[in-house]
Order: sequence, then structure tokens, then C-alpha cells
Amino acid sequence: MPAFALYFLAALAEITGCFAFWAWLRLGKSALWLFPGMGSLALFAWLLTMIDTAAAGRAYAAYGGVYIATSLAWLWLAEGVRPDRWDVAAGSAIILAGPR
Repeated sequence: MPAFALYFLAALAEITGCFAFWAWLRLGKSALWLFPGMGSLALFAWLLTMIDTAAAGRAYAAYGGVYIATSLAWLWLAEGVRPDRWDVAAGSAIILAGPR
């Protein structure tokens, strides 16, 4: 599977897992949401190990940009909140301002 697809699926799994905890703690959903949430977070970690690189940190760093983009898409598509220019600018600034 291409690296971008693995990163995208990992981001989706991480966001889904974290959202399950958010739903339980912040939205008053049942604690049963934690079970698929934990499974999703385990899937996230496993997917990142499928990236073909010798250094975990390199995989995590590359994953960061995909995670930000996927998080903004989740905000819009899953939660119905359209990202504003500040959401996009902040996410981009973190990536662009980093040392090269």
C-alpha cells in the first residue's frame, strides 16, 4: 500500500479513536464508545508501523502533515463545522515554520 494511503488511514483511525473518547467525556455518550475507540487507536499505531522507514520518528514527522489535513476534513465532514482561514493557517504554519 502506498505510504500516503497508510498515513491517511492512520490519521482516520487516530481521529476516530480520539473522537470516541471525546464523545464519552465531552458529549455524554456511553462508556461503550471506549471499546471501538481503543481498537481504532490500536489500528492507528499498527498502520504507522507499516510505513517503510528505518526510523519511527521519520514516519511520525511525515504523518503530522497528513494528520492536520485529515483533522480539518473531519471537522468539516464529521462534525459539520467548516474550517475557517485561521484553522487552515494554524495547521499550515506548524508545518511550514519548522526547520528544514
